Amino acid sequence: MKTNHSKELKTCSVAGKLPLLVLVLLFSASVSLFLGRYNMSSGELMQVFYSKFTGVPGSGLDMAEHVIFQVRLPRILIAALVGAGLSIAGASLQGLFQNPLVSPDILGVCSGAGFGAALGILLTSGIGYLTAGFSFAFGLVSVFLTLSMARVKGESQTLSYILSGIIVTSVFLALTSLIKYVADVNDQLPAITFWLMGSFANTEFDDLWLILPPISLGVIGLLLLRWRLNILSLGEEEAYSLGVNPQATRIAIILLSTIITASCVMVSGIIGWVGLVIPHICRRIIGVNHNGLLPASTILGGAFMVIVDCLARNLIAAEIPIGILTALTGAPFFAFIYSRLKGES
Repeated sequence: MKTNHSKELKTCSVAGKLPLLVLVLLFSASVSLFLGRYNMSSGELMQVFYSKFTGVPGSGLDMAEHVIFQVRLPRILIAALVGAGLSIAGASLQGLFQNPLVSPDILGVCSGAGFGAALGILLTSGIGYLTAGFSFAFGLVSVFLTLSMARVKGESQTLSYILSGIIVTSVFLALTSLIKYVADVNDQLPAITFWLMGSFANTEFDDLWLILPPISLGVIGLLLLRWRLNILSLGEEEAYSLGVNPQATRIAIILLSTIITASCVMVSGIIGWVGLVIPHICRRIIGVNHNGLLPASTILGGAFMVIVDCLARNLIAAEIPIGILTALTGAPFFAFIYSRLKGES
């Protein structure tokens, strides 16, 4: 009876924290609408939205309307979607492999998607739908190669996945370096280099509609499987006894995480550390139960990416690639995790 009561209190505590995280996301997105090189007051922002949704023409606010609806709003929505996707993918893979240092690119999806984008830029001399398609396709191919290599018999299925991912990542990084070597140094090479750093510059609503279906599919799928992640942590025999097929569940989680990550990379470039850092923060707030951890990671990941993107475009006159800022945040956090895990079995 006492145990049931404590479980109920813990569930209520988690349920109470999720709305607070939603408020953090909404607040960060609202503040980001104000901040930028084009300054505007709260009154102007309200007038722009009133004019847009009521059809009443605004007086002298055409530039403000363009900045809000063509530049900032799609960028904020894409940043939130990408942050949410990378965070839930990272949290799911950490739970799957039972390793707190696992990130969404552990299976080679980011390196494969990066190679696809570099190849697209080399062939088209630009960043368009063909480049995005190449990026998404090679992201899926890389994980397919990883899963195929992991079929080789080994003592640990988890170890087989990780080692196969390392091999595939190395191959695609080498191929990306080869493309950079043969690319035109005046046009193609700078575009490839800048894209690989990660950025939401020049994103628009077309990019949002492009990634919304696959990321939504992946996020919903992972949320539906979150209770199975808890069961997998009990071991394969226990999972089978509870009616869960561990192998099928692993493949499903890996494929859904791959779809999310590849979709994120094809519009934003390679943005690291988000899928590693955010799940750890959420474990401090929510706990290790994936029923609350995955929704919390989704929400906080979106808020985190919106905040970092806002800093990227406002800290200095020239926009900072967002991958640099996430690395500056994630690397010290990685060192902190390593120091905490040192000496543990």
